[in-house]
Amino acid sequence: MSDKKYKTPENKPVQMALELPVENLVSREDIVEGAANSLALEMIDSWPQWPGLVVVLAGPVGSGKTHIAKVWANKADAHIISMKHLPELGEDRANNRPLLLEDATPDNIHETALFHILNAKRALNTSIIITSRSWPSDWDIKLADLQSRLRAAQLVELGEPDDELLRKVLYKLFADRQLPVESNVIDFLVVRMERSLEAACQVVAQLDAKGLAQKRGITRHLAGEVLSAIEAGQLD
Repeated sequence: MSDKKYKTPENKPVQMALELPVENLVSREDIVEGAANSLALEMIDSWPQWPGLVVVLAGPVGSGKTHIAKVWANKADAHIISMKHLPELGEDRANNRPLLLEDATPDNIHETALFHILNAKRALNTSIIITSRSWPSDWDIKLADLQSRLRAAQLVELGEPDDELLRKVLYKLFADRQLPVESNVIDFLVVRMERSLEAACQVVAQLDAKGLAQKRGITRHLAGEVLSAIEAGQLD
């Protein structure tokens, strides 16, 4: 983040916060590793030497599955589409480009379209990742042939971030914004914030904005104010 001084009509300097973008690179090096995501990282690192062509990457909200899947998509030059838009895929069915199908839920799967795309990519020896919050056994699939295809998929689970991973992520997010932070602030956040990578991004962004606007350093007191505001839904 950065700041700049402007002058009022009375020539009094006023500190203005400039919201500068923080890069969100889709790169393997950008992912913080921990026990919760180790299997998923092994999976994308080992591509294309997978035991099969289809991977289902499942995990709770905020576990990082979208980021990890997009790192793979970038590596594999995969086409990315939401599962609910799969029937609109069109010509991409017939090529050998890998495919990332995002956010499969029991309510948004067009079974015939999914069965045909799995068959088409299988015939071309092409990889697919499907992301979801649940396993295929919970998708209430009625089409028997599709059930069979999904049973053959490799299942890779992402866990909720543990203390170690959350701590590493927070340190990295602060470093990305070039914000100095003491370990006691990190410890304070880890035991009090929502346990997700999305929440970590939100907390650090709010601390950055609030600290800059009020010309305050990142302290436990400021962290407590931000967590209370987030919990109360009183974000700036």
